[in-house]
Amino acid sequence: MDTRVAVISIIVEQMESATVVNQLLHEVGSYIIGRMGIPYRAKGINIISVVIDAPQDVISALSGKIGRLPGVSTKTAYSNVITTVEGESEHA
Repeated sequence: MDTRVAVISIIVEQMESATVVNQLLHEVGSYIIGRMGIPYRAKGINIISVVIDAPQDVISALSGKIGRLPGVSTKTAYSNVITTVEGESEHA
């Protein structure tokens, strides 16, 4: 299995979606290297940056699910660092 390092940038404009965003991030928590959330109170939005090392399909699925939530947008930047993990995933 190949894993890839990526950064998922998330902007939450509708606070009602924040709970679902956190739930989705929790589901892939074993892949997350780090996370930073910044509440921008003056604009009424939250900005979240998530660094993840996971299989490509996990990253794409997560970004897609989050980006389809109402009032939420995402962009994902992928590194060229790909690691082959043999046998059972260390993140399972």
